[in-house]
Amino acid sequence: MTLVKFNSDTTTPRFSSWLDRFFDDFDQSLKFNSKNLNAPAVNVLENEKSFLLEVAAPGLNKRDFNIDVEDGILTISHSKETKKEEEVKENYTRKEFNYSQFKRSFTLPENVDEKKIEAKYQEGVLHLEIPKVKEAAKTKKVIEIS
Repeated sequence: MTLVKFNSDTTTPRFSSWLDRFFDDFDQSLKFNSKNLNAPAVNVLENEKSFLLEVAAPGLNKRDFNIDVEDGILTISHSKETKKEEEVKENYTRKEFNYSQFKRSFTLPENVDEKKIEAKYQEGVLHLEIPKVKEAAKTKKVIEIS
C-alpha cells in the first residue's frame, strides 16, 4: 500500500470552485437580462410644442395598455395572460400559459399640460403626445422699499 501525501494548499483553486463560479456568474447574467426582457424600447422626441413618446409594443391591442399620470409621473403598463389547452391521446392534456407584462414610468417636466396628453396605437407602436404649456410672459416689477 502506498500512501499519498495530501496537499491542503488552499491557494490553488480546485476545479469544483471554478465550476461553481461559472454557474454563479451565469445565473447572475440570466437574472440581469431577465429584468429587461419585457421592457419595450421607448423613443422620446421633443419639438417646440410637445414631447413625443414612441413605445415599441408589437402584437398588442390598444385596450391592452394602461396609461396614467399621477404627481407628475407618467406610467405606461401592460399585462396580458393567454392560456392554451389541448387534449392529446390517452388522457393526456397539455396546458400552456403565457403571461407578459411591463411597466415604464417617466417623470414629466413642469412645463407640460398633463390634462391634454393624447395616445394612439398604430402598427405596433404606441404614440403619446405630451403638449407643452405656453410659458407666461415674464414681467418686470420694481419693488419699492418703504
